[in-house]
Amino acid sequence: MSRRASPRGGPRDPVRRPEPEPSFADGDRETARADGIFSAPWRLLAVPSAMTWIRTGLLAAGLVCVLTGLLPAAEAAASMRRIAPLLLFLGSVIVLATLARHAQVFDVIATRLAIIGRGGYPVLFLLCVGFATVTTVALNLDTTAVLLTPVFLALAPKARIAALPLAMTTLWLANTASLLLPVSNLTNLLAADRVALAAPAFAARMWAPQLASLAATMVCLWLFYWRRKRRGEERYVPPDPVRLEEPRRRALFWITGGACLVFVAAIPLVRDEIGYAAAAAALIAVVAFAFLSPGKLKLTLIPWQLLVFVTGLFLVVPTLSRYGLGHVMTALVGTGGGAPGALRASAAGAVLSNVVNNLPAYTAGEAVVSTGDRDQLLALLIGTNVAAVVTPWASLATLLCLESCRRHGLRIRLGRFVRHGSVLAVVGLGASIAALWLTR
Repeated sequence: MSRRASPRGGPRDPVRRPEPEPSFADGDRETARADGIFSAPWRLLAVPSAMTWIRTGLLAAGLVCVLTGLLPAAEAAASMRRIAPLLLFLGSVIVLATLARHAQVFDVIATRLAIIGRGGYPVLFLLCVGFATVTTVALNLDTTAVLLTPVFLALAPKARIAALPLAMTTLWLANTASLLLPVSNLTNLLAADRVALAAPAFAARMWAPQLASLAATMVCLWLFYWRRKRRGEERYVPPDPVRLEEPRRRALFWITGGACLVFVAAIPLVRDEIGYAAAAAALIAVVAFAFLSPGKLKLTLIPWQLLVFVTGLFLVVPTLSRYGLGHVMTALVGTGGGAPGALRASAAGAVLSNVVNNLPAYTAGEAVVSTGDRDQLLALLIGTNVAAVVTPWASLATLLCLESCRRHGLRIRLGRFVRHGSVLAVVGLGASIAALWLTR
């Protein structure tokens, strides 16, 4: 095996190629894509066209519920008024993050982290966890799923890094690192509105559960994917830095990166107006691209399918709640308070998230939790966020991460995915609920 020279001129440790399973399917992308992420019958869940039908079908079902009177027009209007600021935030932050990726903000940071790691996997592990955590906390879990996952997967072959550890880092942390701020997750925005907590107060209540969830995630990531026996390599090759030599590219990088920083800095200040802050930051990036790279400004920047999915969801779930779902949720969540009530709510949210999806699980559970029982509501929120890692459809972020994996030819075995996710769900949920209760 050949040796490559280190930047200082000395020999570098030989780098072994990754094991076949966690790596890209070199030279045979079409075969890997034909196989899908999981073998049938789970293959359909990873096909974009299938997701398009599901999202539009959900909206159509919601509109039918309103037109037929199954959901009263007044109740539907109230639901739409509630989620309008959330849709503004979600659409704006995805546009901002997408333009940041076009400006290579994520590529520059990810490559720099790999260079800082100097070929050592333990250091790279901590850096990748930190990057994915910050992105999820500050820019929403869907940003991590949609934009950071492909950046990590594109970095893998450049540095001969096993792809599977990188993919699972973004996939898990997109869910388990989304507890700290209202902007981190759509369910958080709903919960913060319900309990009337602005970003600083929300963070003051959720910092301990977030730390507990991160600790559990890091342990599981290292044991299942990052340790020497799992990753299949001793060291990796630090990649060359991303060079922005053209003045326009440098300008886009700094302006768009600055817009992201402005948005993050505004989070503790804007309270309930986070959607407007995201829209303002996105507008800065849009104006910069309009002058410097107008070809990147397309209607596809707007996450129409995601917005359609959320809108349909908030029409269908209230309808189902009127016709029996509320009674089912009351039986699952229970009406008791205290620690038993919190545990029961979190367990119900965890199970339902992995059966259907965490957004409908949270919205259905929220409807039956007492308005004054803040701890039970936050426990339900933790269950739907942290434990939505067992099944491929448990959260939209998971589906988006898996879609990126499919496009890059990375296959993940369903059995391993479920087993490892189950361990993380149990350990992470238990640690987070304990932290929530001890710091109440």
